[in-house]
Amino acid sequence: MNNENSRSVSVKSALRKYLNITGGNVVVVMDFLTSYNKLSELCFVDCVWDFTTRKVRDKEEKCALNCMEKFLKMNQRISQRFQEFQMIANENAMAAVQKTGGIAR
Repeated sequence: MNNENSRSVSVKSALRKYLNITGGNVVVVMDFLTSYNKLSELCFVDCVWDFTTRKVRDKEEKCALNCMEKFLKMNQRISQRFQEFQMIANENAMAAVQKTGGIAR
């Protein structure tokens, strides 16, 4: 097992133990955390540029909020389109099964 896989397995084990979650829910939590980390890093890199003070500037805060909103809307739109394509694929598979009168494999 390579380092990336072993780290993923250990993170999943820790999540199961800490959050008392099972099975597919670990994958959901991992996906959420991955998405959250991408959002945080992307918006921080794009929007925080003044490190001369501990305060967050108004421009930085507005940028971060705008970045977050765009990221979440984009993520929602991608999920919506994926569901649409998945429904079409399922309908096509069902039509093929009905056409052949057999069982889909």
